[in-house]
Amino acid sequence: MLIISTISWLLNLYWYFILARILISWFPDVYETGIGRFIVRVTEPYLAPFRRYIPALRFNAVSIDISVIVAIFAYYFIEDAVLFILTYVLQLFGLS
Repeated sequence: MLIISTISWLLNLYWYFILARILISWFPDVYETGIGRFIVRVTEPYLAPFRRYIPALRFNAVSIDISVIVAIFAYYFIEDAVLFILTYVLQLFGLS
């Protein structure tokens, strides 16, 4: 179960990176810091496809990016699916 717990830990860590990305989007000055650039670089490959297909909602001068909400829901299901499949494969080969 070490493999599953390690993968689960890494997926949870990435979840926190996504949440941090949402939080730093509220504070534009954080993008200019080293940690801000790192978080953007790590999370952009996952968030970009959602942003490409789901446009932001515009209300006069305000723009709300709802693609992040869809990405969060998708991540929840992807995480569960990855852990389920990994558990199944490990049990299939008698490694768990």
